[in-house]
Amino acid sequence: MTTVDPSVHELLDATRRLLQSIARADWETYSSLCDPTLTCFEPESQGILVEGLDFHYFYFNLGAGSTPVTTTICSPHVRVLGDVGIVSYVRLVQRTDADGKPVTVRGAETRIWHRRDGQWRHVHFHRSAG
Repeated sequence: MTTVDPSVHELLDATRRLLQSIARADWETYSSLCDPTLTCFEPESQGILVEGLDFHYFYFNLGAGSTPVTTTICSPHVRVLGDVGIVSYVRLVQRTDADGKPVTVRGAETRIWHRRDGQWRHVHFHRSAG
């Protein structure tokens, strides 16, 4: 029988909370999960390495929008390397467009977490569109 490291469940839970905070434009939760020195590559940064939280705050400041959003993590793979956790998955985001038609957007993501003082902090991510 294989024993699953409890950190795997903690990392999946932290990743789900992070994605929910993004969908809800909940800056308080998002920033509490992220290290202030967070780095990323994502489609919005157009291939540039972004450092810190200011870039992300801009999008949170726009608000959550009026239509509901559902986020699904598909095929997650979690690797724990001491105090570092790597969570890779495909993210599906469902919402409606301006005409009320359902839209699903897919992206591949890898999120890096670092455990300090017993807490997982999000320190880096790479997100690809499509």
